[in-house]
Amino acid sequence: MAGPVRAGKKRPKGNIEPLPSGALRVSVYAGIDPVSGRRHYLKETVPAGPKAAVEAEATRARLVAEVAERRNPRTGATIDQLLEKYLDQLDGSPNTLTLYRGYVKNHLSPLLGSTKVRALDPELLDSFYSELRRCRVHCDRARGLVDHRTQKSHECDERCREHKCRPLARSTVRHIHFILSGAYRKAVRWRWVTFSPISQGEPPAASSENPDPPNPKDAARIVTAAYRDSDWGTFVWTKMTTGARRGEMCAMRWSTVSVESGRESIWLKYGIRKDGKGGWEEAELKTHQQRRIALDSETAAALIEHRARCEERARTLGMRLRPDGFVFSTEPDGSTFPIPDSVGQRYDRLVRRLNIHTTIHKLRHYSATELILAGVDIRTVAGRLGHGGGGTTTLRTYTAWVSEADQRAAAGWSSRMPARSELADARAWMRNDPQHPYERVAAELARQVEGGELAAGDPAPEAETLAAGHGVSVATARRAVALAREWGLIFTDGTGRPRIAQLASSKTAEAVPDKRRVQADKPLPYWSVQVSGPGGIQFPARTVRGDIEDPDTFRSHLVGIVRAERPDLADEPENAWIEDYELHLRRPGSQESIAIFRLS
Repeated sequence: MAGPVRAGKKRPKGNIEPLPSGALRVSVYAGIDPVSGRRHYLKETVPAGPKAAVEAEATRARLVAEVAERRNPRTGATIDQLLEKYLDQLDGSPNTLTLYRGYVKNHLSPLLGSTKVRALDPELLDSFYSELRRCRVHCDRARGLVDHRTQKSHECDERCREHKCRPLARSTVRHIHFILSGAYRKAVRWRWVTFSPISQGEPPAASSENPDPPNPKDAARIVTAAYRDSDWGTFVWTKMTTGARRGEMCAMRWSTVSVESGRESIWLKYGIRKDGKGGWEEAELKTHQQRRIALDSETAAALIEHRARCEERARTLGMRLRPDGFVFSTEPDGSTFPIPDSVGQRYDRLVRRLNIHTTIHKLRHYSATELILAGVDIRTVAGRLGHGGGGTTTLRTYTAWVSEADQRAAAGWSSRMPARSELADARAWMRNDPQHPYERVAAELARQVEGGELAAGDPAPEAETLAAGHGVSVATARRAVALAREWGLIFTDGTGRPRIAQLASSKTAEAVPDKRRVQADKPLPYWSVQVSGPGGIQFPARTVRGDIEDPDTFRSHLVGIVRAERPDLADEPENAWIEDYELHLRRPGSQESIAIFRLS
Protein backbone atom coordinates (compact mmCIF):
# COMPACT_ATOMS: atom_id res chain seq x y z
CA MET A 1 0.00 0.00 0.00
CA ALA A 2 1.40 3.23 -1.05
CA GLY A 3 2.25 5.77 1.56
CA PRO A 4 0.75 9.28 1.67
CA VAL A 5 1.93 11.80 -0.93
CA ARG A 6 3.88 14.64 0.64
CA ALA A 7 3.43 18.12 -0.68
CA GLY A 8 6.49 19.44 -2.62
CA LYS A 9 8.50 22.45 -1.51
CA LYS A 10 7.29 25.89 -2.67
CA ARG A 11 9.08 27.01 -5.84
CA PRO A 12 11.49 29.84 -5.03
CA LYS A 13 10.89 33.23 -6.64
CA GLY A 14 13.20 34.31 -9.42
CA ASN A 15 15.18 32.44 -11.99
CA ILE A 16 18.87 31.60 -12.48
CA GLU A 17 19.80 30.96 -16.11
CA PRO A 18 23.22 29.76 -17.35
CA LEU A 19 24.75 31.68 -20.24
CA PRO A 20 27.05 30.30 -22.98
CA SER A 21 29.99 32.05 -21.36
CA GLY A 22 29.49 30.14 -18.12
CA ALA A 23 28.10 33.18 -16.31
CA LEU A 24 24.74 33.01 -14.56
CA ARG A 25 21.93 35.52 -15.17
CA VAL A 26 19.59 36.13 -12.26
CA SER A 27 16.13 37.60 -12.91
CA VAL A 28 13.29 38.35 -10.47
CA TYR A 29 9.80 39.57 -11.38
CA ALA A 30 9.19 43.04 -9.92
CA GLY A 31 5.68 43.91 -11.09
CA ILE A 32 4.33 46.04 -13.95
CA ASP A 33 6.49 48.87 -15.29
CA PRO A 34 4.51 52.12 -14.69
CA VAL A 35 6.12 53.72 -17.76
CA SER A 36 5.86 50.97 -20.41
CA GLY A 37 3.03 48.95 -18.85
CA ARG A 38 5.00 45.73 -19.39
CA ARG A 39 6.25 43.13 -16.96
CA HIS A 40 9.32 44.43 -15.16
CA TYR A 41 12.22 42.19 -14.13
CA LEU A 42 15.27 42.89 -12.01
CA LYS A 43 18.28 41.31 -13.72
CA GLU A 44 21.90 40.83 -12.71
CA THR A 45 24.71 38.71 -14.18
CA VAL A 46 27.13 36.73 -11.98
CA PRO A 47 30.52 36.07 -13.65
CA ALA A 48 31.61 32.47 -14.21
CA GLY A 49 33.68 30.85 -11.47
CA PRO A 50 33.81 28.07 -8.91
CA LYS A 51 31.49 29.97 -6.58
CA ALA A 52 29.15 31.31 -9.29
CA ALA A 53 26.21 29.15 -8.19
CA VAL A 54 26.47 30.28 -4.55
CA GLU A 55 26.81 33.96 -5.55
CA ALA A 56 23.88 33.67 -7.98
CA GLU A 57 21.66 32.25 -5.23
CA ALA A 58 22.65 35.04 -2.90
CA THR A 59 21.90 37.63 -5.61
CA ARG A 60 18.49 36.04 -6.23
CA ALA A 61 17.66 36.19 -2.52
CA ARG A 62 18.72 39.83 -2.32
CA LEU A 63 16.59 40.87 -5.31
CA VAL A 64 13.60 38.98 -3.92
CA ALA A 65 14.01 40.80 -0.60
CA GLU A 66 14.19 44.18 -2.36
CA VAL A 67 10.95 43.44 -4.19
CA ALA A 68 9.26 42.28 -0.99
CA GLU A 69 10.38 45.41 0.88
CA ARG A 70 9.58 47.65 -2.12
CA ARG A 71 13.14 48.92 -2.30
CA ASN A 72 13.64 47.94 -5.91
CA PRO A 73 13.52 50.20 -9.00
CA ARG A 74 10.02 49.89 -10.41
CA THR A 75 10.89 50.65 -14.04
CA GLY A 76 13.44 50.14 -16.77
CA ALA A 77 12.77 53.62 -18.19
CA THR A 78 15.49 55.63 -19.87
CA ILE A 79 16.75 59.07 -18.89
CA ASP A 80 14.93 60.52 -21.94
CA GLN A 81 11.64 59.18 -20.57
CA LEU A 82 12.40 60.53 -17.12
CA LEU A 83 13.24 64.01 -18.42
CA GLU A 84 10.14 64.13 -20.60
CA LYS A 85 7.87 63.35 -17.64
CA TYR A 86 9.80 65.70 -15.35
CA LEU A 87 9.56 68.69 -17.72
CA ASP A 88 5.87 68.01 -18.40
CA GLN A 89 5.23 68.46 -14.67
CA LEU A 90 7.69 71.30 -14.03
CA ASP A 91 5.99 74.45 -12.79
CA GLY A 92 8.20 77.02 -14.48
CA SER A 93 7.85 79.98 -16.79
CA PRO A 94 7.69 79.39 -20.56
CA ASN A 95 11.16 80.93 -20.87
CA THR A 96 12.59 78.46 -18.36
CA LEU A 97 10.88 75.46 -19.98
CA THR A 98 12.11 76.49 -23.42
CA LEU A 99 15.65 76.82 -22.06
CA TYR A 100 15.54 73.45 -20.31
CA ARG A 101 14.10 71.63 -23.32
CA GLY A 102 16.90 73.08 -25.41
CA TYR A 103 19.49 71.68 -22.99
CA VAL A 104 17.79 68.27 -23.12
CA LYS A 105 17.66 68.25 -26.92
CA ASN A 106 21.23 69.44 -27.50
CA HIS A 107 23.16 67.81 -24.67
CA LEU A 108 21.28 65.36 -22.45
CA SER A 109 19.47 63.28 -25.08
CA PRO A 110 22.48 62.77 -27.42
CA LEU A 111 24.80 61.69 -24.59
CA LEU A 112 22.59 60.12 -21.89
CA GLY A 113 19.11 59.79 -23.38
CA SER A 114 19.14 56.03 -24.02
CA THR A 115 20.76 55.17 -20.67
CA LYS A 116 18.53 53.41 -18.15
CA VAL A 117 17.59 55.62 -15.23
CA ARG A 118 18.93 53.06 -12.75
CA ALA A 119 22.21 52.69 -14.69
CA LEU A 120 23.48 56.25 -14.16
CA ASP A 121 26.33 56.30 -11.65
CA PRO A 122 28.93 58.90 -10.52
CA GLU A 123 31.55 57.60 -12.99
CA LEU A 124 29.22 58.00 -15.97
CA LEU A 125 28.09 61.38 -14.67
CA ASP A 126 31.67 62.68 -14.42
CA SER A 127 32.39 61.47 -17.97
CA PHE A 128 29.28 63.34 -19.14
CA TYR A 129 30.40 66.61 -17.51
CA SER A 130 33.88 66.13 -18.97
CA GLU A 131 32.40 65.89 -22.48
CA LEU A 132 30.36 69.06 -21.94
CA ARG A 133 33.54 70.88 -20.98
CA ARG A 134 35.37 69.53 -24.04
CA CYS A 135 33.09 70.50 -26.96
CA ARG A 136 29.67 72.08 -26.95
CA VAL A 137 28.64 70.31 -30.17
CA HIS A 138 30.05 66.94 -29.02
CA CYS A 139 32.13 66.38 -32.14
CA ASP A 140 33.67 62.97 -32.88
CA ARG A 141 37.18 64.47 -32.82
CA ALA A 142 37.65 63.81 -36.53
CA ARG A 143 39.78 66.24 -38.54
CA GLY A 144 38.35 68.37 -41.31
CA LEU A 145 35.10 69.22 -39.49
CA VAL A 146 33.45 72.53 -40.44
CA ASP A 147 31.25 74.81 -38.36
CA HIS A 148 28.70 75.80 -41.00
CA ARG A 149 26.93 79.14 -40.74
CA THR A 150 23.57 77.38 -41.21
CA GLN A 151 22.21 73.86 -41.22
CA LYS A 152 20.20 74.55 -44.37
CA SER A 153 21.47 73.85 -47.87
CA HIS A 154 23.95 76.57 -48.77
CA GLU A 155 27.21 77.43 -50.48
CA CYS A 156 30.02 77.79 -47.96
CA ASP A 157 31.78 81.14 -47.63
CA GLU A 158 34.11 82.76 -45.09
CA ARG A 159 31.44 82.37 -42.41
CA CYS A 160 31.79 78.57 -42.59
CA ARG A 161 35.00 77.95 -40.67
CA GLU A 162 37.11 75.04 -39.54
CA HIS A 163 35.66 73.49 -36.42
CA LYS A 164 37.31 74.33 -33.13
CA CYS A 165 36.09 72.67 -29.96
CA ARG A 166 34.65 75.14 -27.48
CA PRO A 167 33.44 74.09 -24.04
CA LEU A 168 30.04 74.92 -22.65
CA ALA A 169 30.04 77.76 -20.16
CA ARG A 170 30.22 76.84 -16.52
CA SER A 171 26.78 78.25 -15.90
CA THR A 172 25.30 76.09 -18.68
CA VAL A 173 26.86 72.90 -17.29
CA ARG A 174 25.50 73.78 -13.87
CA HIS A 175 22.02 74.34 -15.34
CA ILE A 176 22.18 70.85 -16.87
CA HIS A 177 23.27 69.48 -13.49
CA PHE A 178 20.26 71.12 -11.85
CA ILE A 179 17.91 69.60 -14.45
CA LEU A 180 19.26 66.12 -13.74
CA SER A 181 19.13 66.72 -10.00
CA GLY A 182 15.48 67.77 -10.11
CA ALA A 183 14.54 64.89 -12.39
CA TYR A 184 16.21 62.29 -10.14
CA ARG A 185 14.56 63.70 -7.04
CA LYS A 186 11.26 62.99 -8.77
CA ALA A 187 12.50 59.54 -9.81
CA VAL A 188 13.23 58.69 -6.17
CA ARG A 189 9.75 59.86 -5.15
CA TRP A 190 8.19 57.79 -7.91
CA ARG A 191 10.37 54.80 -6.85
CA TRP A 192 11.91 54.55 -10.30
CA VAL A 193 15.25 54.37 -8.45
CA THR A 194 16.12 53.90 -4.80
CA PHE A 195 18.59 56.79 -4.56
CA SER A 196 19.85 59.70 -6.68
CA PRO A 197 23.42 59.50 -7.99
CA ILE A 198 23.42 63.21 -8.92
CA SER A 199 24.51 64.30 -5.46
CA GLN A 200 27.79 62.44 -6.01
CA GLY A 201 28.49 64.20 -9.31
CA GLU A 202 30.92 67.11 -9.49
CA PRO A 203 29.73 69.91 -11.79
CA PRO A 204 32.08 72.89 -12.32
CA ALA A 205 32.18 75.50 -9.61
CA ALA A 206 30.04 78.56 -10.11
CA SER A 207 31.76 81.44 -11.88
CA SER A 208 32.66 84.41 -9.73
CA GLU A 209 30.31 87.34 -10.20
CA ASN A 210 31.67 90.10 -12.43
CA PRO A 211 28.83 92.52 -13.23
CA ASP A 212 31.10 94.97 -15.15
CA PRO A 213 28.59 97.86 -15.38
CA PRO A 214 29.35 100.86 -17.60
CA ASN A 215 31.31 103.55 -15.81
CA PRO A 216 29.62 106.91 -15.15
CA LYS A 217 31.36 108.52 -18.12
CA ASP A 218 30.12 105.84 -20.54
CA ALA A 219 26.67 105.87 -18.96
CA ALA A 220 26.43 109.60 -19.63
CA ARG A 221 27.50 109.07 -23.25
CA ILE A 222 24.89 106.34 -23.69
CA VAL A 223 21.95 108.30 -22.33
CA THR A 224 23.04 111.44 -24.21
CA ALA A 225 23.22 109.59 -27.54
CA ALA A 226 19.86 107.90 -26.83
CA TYR A 227 18.21 111.32 -26.49
CA ARG A 228 18.56 111.87 -30.23
CA ASP A 229 15.13 110.24 -30.12
CA SER A 230 13.38 111.70 -27.09
CA ASP A 231 11.15 108.64 -26.56
CA TRP A 232 14.12 106.28 -26.70
CA GLY A 233 16.17 108.58 -24.50
CA THR A 234 13.41 108.57 -21.87
CA PHE A 235 13.37 104.74 -21.94
CA VAL A 236 17.13 104.49 -21.39
CA TRP A 237 17.12 107.23 -18.74
CA THR A 238 14.28 105.55 -16.79
CA LYS A 239 15.87 102.11 -17.01
CA MET A 240 19.19 103.50 -15.83
CA THR A 241 17.73 105.31 -12.80
CA THR A 242 15.23 102.62 -11.72
CA GLY A 243 17.23 99.47 -12.55
CA ALA A 244 14.05 97.79 -13.83
CA ARG A 245 14.37 94.68 -15.97
CA ARG A 246 13.94 94.95 -19.73
CA GLY A 247 10.60 93.09 -19.67
CA GLU A 248 9.37 95.24 -16.76
CA MET A 249 10.12 98.43 -18.70
CA CYS A 250 8.18 97.12 -21.70
CA ALA A 251 5.16 96.25 -19.51
CA MET A 252 5.06 99.63 -17.72
CA ARG A 253 1.62 101.28 -18.02
CA TRP A 254 0.58 104.90 -17.46
CA SER A 255 -1.88 103.76 -14.78
CA THR A 256 1.07 102.54 -12.68
CA VAL A 257 3.11 105.77 -12.95
CA SER A 258 2.59 108.41 -10.27
CA VAL A 259 4.17 111.84 -10.76
CA GLU A 260 2.37 113.67 -7.97
CA SER A 261 4.70 115.89 -5.97
CA GLY A 262 6.18 113.95 -3.08
CA ARG A 263 4.79 110.63 -4.35
CA GLU A 264 6.74 110.15 -7.58
CA SER A 265 6.95 106.40 -8.14
CA ILE A 266 6.42 103.51 -10.53
CA TRP A 267 4.45 100.44 -9.49
CA LEU A 268 5.90 97.45 -11.33
CA LYS A 269 3.21 94.77 -11.58
CA TYR A 270 3.97 92.80 -14.73
CA GLY A 271 6.70 91.94 -17.19
CA ILE A 272 6.75 90.97 -20.85
CA ARG A 273 8.02 87.43 -21.47
CA LYS A 274 7.90 84.76 -24.17
CA ASP A 275 4.70 82.71 -24.16
CA GLY A 276 6.32 79.44 -25.24
CA LYS A 277 4.58 79.56 -28.63
CA GLY A 278 6.90 81.94 -30.43
CA GLY A 279 5.13 85.08 -29.19
CA TRP A 280 5.15 87.42 -26.20
CA GLU A 281 2.76 87.93 -23.31
CA GLU A 282 2.21 90.15 -20.30
CA ALA A 283 2.75 88.03 -17.19
CA GLU A 284 3.70 88.19 -13.53
CA LEU A 285 7.10 89.51 -12.56
CA LYS A 286 10.04 87.13 -12.53
CA THR A 287 10.03 86.86 -8.73
CA HIS A 288 6.19 86.99 -8.51
CA GLN A 289 6.57 90.05 -6.26
CA GLN A 290 5.15 93.41 -7.26
CA ARG A 291 7.21 96.39 -6.17
CA ARG A 292 7.03 100.16 -6.13
CA ILE A 293 10.10 102.24 -7.00
CA ALA A 294 10.50 105.84 -5.89
CA LEU A 295 11.47 108.28 -8.65
CA ASP A 296 13.77 111.26 -8.51
CA SER A 297 12.40 114.58 -9.70
CA GLU A 298 14.28 114.51 -13.02
CA THR A 299 12.97 111.05 -13.96
CA ALA A 300 9.45 112.15 -13.02
CA ALA A 301 9.86 115.26 -15.20
CA ALA A 302 11.14 113.11 -18.09
CA LEU A 303 8.03 110.89 -17.86
CA ILE A 304 5.74 113.94 -17.73
CA GLU A 305 7.34 115.29 -20.92
CA HIS A 306 7.14 111.85 -22.52
CA ARG A 307 3.42 111.61 -21.77
CA ALA A 308 2.83 115.07 -23.25
CA ARG A 309 4.55 113.94 -26.46
CA CYS A 310 2.47 110.76 -26.57
CA GLU A 311 -0.78 112.67 -26.07
CA GLU A 312 0.13 115.21 -28.76
CA ARG A 313 1.06 112.42 -31.17
CA ALA A 314 -2.23 110.63 -30.57
CA ARG A 315 -4.22 113.87 -30.90
CA THR A 316 -2.54 114.65 -34.23
CA LEU A 317 -3.72 111.29 -35.57
CA GLY A 318 -7.27 111.73 -34.25
CA MET A 319 -6.77 109.23 -31.41
CA ARG A 320 -6.64 109.31 -27.62
CA LEU A 321 -3.90 107.95 -25.40
CA ARG A 322 -5.31 105.14 -23.29
CA PRO A 323 -5.23 105.80 -19.52
CA ASP A 324 -3.77 102.33 -19.02
CA GLY A 325 -1.70 102.37 -22.22
CA PHE A 326 1.86 101.13 -22.26
CA VAL A 327 4.31 103.92 -21.44
CA PHE A 328 6.79 103.03 -24.19
CA SER A 329 4.34 101.67 -26.77
CA THR A 330 5.08 102.05 -30.46
CA GLU A 331 1.36 102.63 -31.13
CA PRO A 332 0.01 106.21 -30.81
CA ASP A 333 -2.74 105.15 -28.40
CA GLY A 334 -0.40 103.02 -26.27
CA SER A 335 -2.32 99.84 -27.01
CA THR A 336 0.64 97.51 -27.54
CA PHE A 337 3.82 96.84 -25.61
CA PRO A 338 7.32 97.06 -27.14
CA ILE A 339 9.09 93.74 -27.76
CA PRO A 340 11.95 93.17 -25.27
CA ASP A 341 14.20 91.60 -27.91
CA SER A 342 13.74 94.62 -30.20
CA VAL A 343 14.60 96.95 -27.33
CA GLY A 344 17.75 94.94 -26.60
CA GLN A 345 18.82 94.97 -30.25
CA ARG A 346 18.33 98.74 -30.50
CA TYR A 347 20.44 99.24 -27.38
CA ASP A 348 23.15 96.96 -28.80
CA ARG A 349 23.29 99.08 -31.97
CA LEU A 350 23.50 102.24 -29.87
CA VAL A 351 26.47 101.13 -27.75
CA ARG A 352 28.18 99.59 -30.79
CA ARG A 353 28.15 103.02 -32.49
CA LEU A 354 29.66 104.51 -29.34
CA ASN A 355 32.28 101.72 -29.18
CA ILE A 356 31.17 100.79 -25.65
CA HIS A 357 31.17 97.07 -24.83
CA THR A 358 28.11 96.52 -22.67
CA THR A 359 24.53 95.18 -22.73
CA ILE A 360 21.17 96.58 -21.69
CA HIS A 361 21.03 94.19 -18.73
CA LYS A 362 24.17 95.77 -17.30
CA LEU A 363 22.22 98.97 -16.71
CA ARG A 364 20.81 97.07 -13.70
CA HIS A 365 24.38 96.47 -12.55
CA TYR A 366 25.11 100.17 -13.06
CA SER A 367 22.05 101.14 -11.02
CA ALA A 368 23.02 98.79 -8.17
CA THR A 369 26.63 99.99 -8.17
CA GLU A 370 25.66 103.66 -8.05
CA LEU A 371 23.20 103.07 -5.22
CA ILE A 372 25.75 101.15 -3.13
CA LEU A 373 28.44 103.77 -3.76
CA ALA A 374 25.94 106.39 -2.61
CA GLY A 375 25.69 104.60 0.74
CA VAL A 376 22.24 103.02 0.26
CA ASP A 377 21.76 99.88 2.36
CA ILE A 378 21.69 96.49 0.64
CA ARG A 379 18.08 95.77 1.56
CA THR A 380 16.90 98.93 -0.17
CA VAL A 381 18.98 98.17 -3.25
CA ALA A 382 17.57 94.63 -3.40
CA GLY A 383 14.07 96.06 -3.09
CA ARG A 384 14.52 98.55 -5.92
CA LEU A 385 15.95 95.91 -8.24
CA GLY A 386 13.44 93.22 -7.32
CA HIS A 387 16.02 90.65 -6.28
CA GLY A 388 14.15 87.62 -4.92
CA GLY A 389 17.04 86.62 -2.66
CA GLY A 390 16.95 89.78 -0.54
CA GLY A 391 17.04 87.64 2.58
CA THR A 392 14.27 89.22 4.64
CA THR A 393 10.49 88.87 4.70
CA THR A 394 10.10 92.65 4.44
CA LEU A 395 11.45 92.50 0.87
CA ARG A 396 8.34 90.50 -0.14
CA THR A 397 6.02 93.47 0.43
CA TYR A 398 6.83 96.64 -1.46
CA THR A 399 5.51 98.96 1.24
CA ALA A 400 8.15 97.66 3.65
CA TRP A 401 11.07 99.11 1.72
CA VAL A 402 9.66 102.36 0.29
CA SER A 403 11.44 104.10 3.12
CA GLU A 404 13.49 107.18 3.77
CA ALA A 405 16.53 105.33 2.41
CA ASP A 406 14.73 104.63 -0.86
CA GLN A 407 13.73 108.27 -1.17
CA ARG A 408 17.39 109.27 -0.59
CA ALA A 409 18.42 106.77 -3.28
CA ALA A 410 16.01 108.32 -5.77
CA ALA A 411 17.01 111.88 -4.93
CA GLY A 412 20.70 111.17 -5.51
CA TRP A 413 20.32 110.27 -9.16
CA SER A 414 20.20 113.85 -10.43
CA SER A 415 23.75 114.54 -9.28
CA ARG A 416 25.13 111.48 -11.10
CA MET A 417 23.36 111.87 -14.45
CA PRO A 418 23.89 114.42 -17.24
CA ALA A 419 21.60 117.44 -17.10
CA ARG A 420 18.39 116.66 -18.96
CA SER A 421 18.16 120.26 -20.09
CA GLU A 422 21.24 119.56 -22.22
CA LEU A 423 19.86 116.26 -23.47
CA ALA A 424 16.70 117.95 -24.70
CA ASP A 425 18.88 119.79 -27.20
CA ALA A 426 20.60 116.57 -28.32
CA ARG A 427 18.33 116.34 -31.39
CA ALA A 428 20.28 119.28 -32.77
CA TRP A 429 23.15 116.83 -33.18
CA MET A 430 21.44 115.54 -36.26
CA ARG A 431 22.25 118.85 -37.93
CA ASN A 432 25.79 119.15 -36.63
CA ASP A 433 26.76 115.48 -36.44
CA PRO A 434 24.48 113.56 -38.84
CA GLN A 435 24.92 109.78 -38.82
CA HIS A 436 22.14 108.38 -41.01
CA PRO A 437 21.68 109.15 -44.73
CA TYR A 438 18.43 111.08 -44.24
CA GLU A 439 20.08 113.16 -41.48
CA ARG A 440 22.98 114.03 -43.78
CA VAL A 441 20.60 115.13 -46.54
CA ALA A 442 18.58 117.28 -44.11
CA ALA A 443 21.77 118.74 -42.61
CA GLU A 444 23.02 119.75 -46.05
CA LEU A 445 19.64 121.35 -46.78
CA ALA A 446 19.94 123.28 -43.50
CA ARG A 447 23.42 124.45 -44.47
CA GLN A 448 22.12 125.75 -47.82
CA VAL A 449 19.25 127.62 -46.14
CA GLU A 450 21.41 129.13 -43.41
CA GLY A 451 24.11 130.02 -45.93
CA GLY A 452 21.66 131.83 -48.21
CA GLU A 453 21.94 129.40 -51.14
CA LEU A 454 18.22 128.76 -50.71
CA ALA A 455 16.37 132.01 -50.03
CA ALA A 456 13.27 132.38 -47.90
CA GLY A 457 10.15 131.89 -49.99
CA ASP A 458 11.89 129.88 -52.72
CA PRO A 459 10.29 126.53 -53.68
CA ALA A 460 11.76 123.77 -51.54
CA PRO A 461 13.62 121.00 -53.38
CA GLU A 462 11.42 118.00 -54.10
CA ALA A 463 12.22 114.58 -52.67
CA GLU A 464 13.03 113.19 -56.12
CA THR A 465 15.53 115.99 -56.74
CA LEU A 466 17.21 115.46 -53.38
CA ALA A 467 17.36 111.71 -53.98
CA ALA A 468 19.11 112.15 -57.31
CA GLY A 469 21.48 114.81 -55.99
CA HIS A 470 22.58 112.84 -52.93
CA GLY A 471 22.48 109.30 -54.28
CA VAL A 472 19.80 108.08 -51.88
CA SER A 473 16.40 106.49 -52.32
CA VAL A 474 13.27 108.62 -52.65
CA ALA A 475 12.01 107.23 -49.34
CA THR A 476 15.19 108.43 -47.63
CA ALA A 477 14.84 111.84 -49.26
CA ARG A 478 11.25 112.10 -48.01
CA ARG A 479 12.43 111.37 -44.47
CA ALA A 480 14.97 114.18 -44.91
CA VAL A 481 12.22 116.58 -46.02
CA ALA A 482 10.10 115.60 -43.02
CA LEU A 483 13.07 116.25 -40.73
CA ALA A 484 13.67 119.64 -42.38
CA ARG A 485 10.02 120.52 -41.65
CA GLU A 486 10.57 119.56 -38.04
CA TRP A 487 13.56 121.92 -37.90
CA GLY A 488 11.43 124.72 -39.32
CA LEU A 489 13.35 124.96 -42.60
CA ILE A 490 10.35 124.21 -44.83
CA PHE A 491 6.73 125.31 -44.63
CA THR A 492 3.69 124.85 -46.86
CA ASP A 493 2.03 127.98 -48.26
CA GLY A 494 -1.63 128.51 -49.05
CA THR A 495 -1.29 126.75 -52.41
CA GLY A 496 0.10 123.62 -50.77
CA ARG A 497 3.56 124.20 -52.27
CA PRO A 498 6.52 123.53 -49.89
CA ARG A 499 8.75 126.60 -49.59
CA ILE A 500 11.87 127.68 -47.72
CA ALA A 501 11.02 129.27 -44.38
CA GLN A 502 12.21 132.66 -43.16
CA LEU A 503 14.95 132.16 -40.52
CA ALA A 504 15.89 134.83 -38.04
CA SER A 505 19.58 134.09 -38.57
CA SER A 506 19.37 133.67 -42.37
CA LYS A 507 21.63 135.86 -44.49
CA THR A 508 18.64 136.60 -46.74
CA ALA A 509 16.58 138.12 -43.95
CA GLU A 510 15.45 141.63 -44.75
CA ALA A 511 16.01 142.94 -41.26
CA VAL A 512 19.11 141.59 -39.58
CA PRO A 513 18.87 141.98 -35.79
CA ASP A 514 21.74 143.05 -33.62
CA LYS A 515 24.60 140.57 -34.16
CA ARG A 516 25.50 140.31 -30.49
CA ARG A 517 21.91 139.40 -29.55
CA VAL A 518 21.69 136.83 -32.35
CA GLN A 519 24.94 135.21 -31.21
CA ALA A 520 23.66 135.09 -27.64
CA ASP A 521 20.34 133.53 -28.66
CA LYS A 522 21.75 131.06 -31.19
CA PRO A 523 22.95 127.76 -29.72
CA LEU A 524 26.67 127.16 -30.12
CA PRO A 525 27.55 124.69 -32.86
CA TYR A 526 28.97 121.23 -32.20
CA TRP A 527 32.53 120.34 -33.25
CA SER A 528 34.58 117.18 -33.34
CA VAL A 529 37.87 117.67 -31.49
CA GLN A 530 40.87 115.42 -30.97
CA VAL A 531 43.89 116.10 -28.80
CA SER A 532 47.34 114.84 -29.81
CA GLY A 533 50.43 114.78 -27.66
CA PRO A 534 54.10 113.80 -27.51
CA GLY A 535 55.19 110.67 -29.38
CA GLY A 536 52.19 110.86 -31.72
CA ILE A 537 49.72 109.91 -28.97
CA GLN A 538 46.09 110.72 -29.79
CA PHE A 539 43.23 110.76 -27.33
CA PRO A 540 39.75 109.58 -28.46
CA ALA A 541 37.79 112.15 -30.46
CA ARG A 542 35.06 114.03 -28.61
CA THR A 543 32.13 116.25 -29.52
CA VAL A 544 32.08 119.70 -27.90
CA ARG A 545 30.30 123.00 -28.43
CA GLY A 546 31.92 126.33 -28.95
CA ASP A 547 32.31 129.47 -31.07
CA ILE A 548 35.27 129.18 -33.46
CA GLU A 549 35.82 132.92 -33.06
CA ASP A 550 36.40 132.37 -29.33
CA PRO A 551 39.77 130.51 -29.10
CA ASP A 552 39.75 130.55 -25.30
CA THR A 553 36.83 128.10 -25.30
CA PHE A 554 38.80 125.49 -27.22
CA ARG A 555 41.95 126.07 -25.20
CA SER A 556 39.84 125.31 -22.11
CA HIS A 557 38.62 122.13 -23.80
CA LEU A 558 42.25 121.22 -24.49
CA VAL A 559 43.23 121.54 -20.82
CA GLY A 560 40.15 119.63 -19.65
CA ILE A 561 40.70 116.72 -22.07
CA VAL A 562 44.38 116.32 -21.16
CA ARG A 563 43.59 116.35 -17.43
CA ALA A 564 40.82 113.76 -17.95
CA GLU A 565 43.01 111.42 -20.02
CA ARG A 566 46.23 111.92 -18.03
CA PRO A 567 45.34 111.79 -14.31
CA ASP A 568 49.03 111.19 -13.62
CA LEU A 569 49.63 114.85 -14.46
CA ALA A 570 47.29 116.05 -11.71
CA ASP A 571 50.16 116.98 -9.39
CA GLU A 572 52.26 118.56 -12.15
CA PRO A 573 52.03 122.31 -12.84
CA GLU A 574 50.07 123.03 -16.00
CA ASN A 575 52.86 125.01 -17.65
CA ALA A 576 55.16 121.96 -17.37
CA TRP A 577 53.21 119.83 -19.85
CA ILE A 578 50.55 121.83 -21.68
CA GLU A 579 52.89 122.97 -24.49
CA ASP A 580 53.24 119.32 -25.59
CA TYR A 581 49.56 119.03 -26.56
CA GLU A 582 47.39 120.52 -29.28
CA LEU A 583 43.69 120.35 -30.13
CA HIS A 584 42.51 119.68 -33.71
CA LEU A 585 39.12 121.14 -34.58
CA ARG A 586 37.02 119.38 -37.23
CA ARG A 587 33.51 119.58 -38.53
CA PRO A 588 31.36 116.63 -37.34
CA GLY A 589 31.77 113.70 -39.69
CA SER A 590 34.96 115.11 -41.28
CA GLN A 591 38.58 114.08 -40.73
CA GLU A 592 40.02 117.37 -42.01
CA SER A 593 41.26 119.80 -39.36
CA ILE A 594 40.06 123.36 -39.91
CA ALA A 595 41.89 124.82 -36.91
CA ILE A 596 44.54 123.83 -34.38
CA PHE A 597 44.62 125.23 -30.84
CA ARG A 598 47.58 125.00 -28.48
CA LEU A 599 48.82 126.75 -25.37
CA SER A 600 52.32 128.20 -25.58
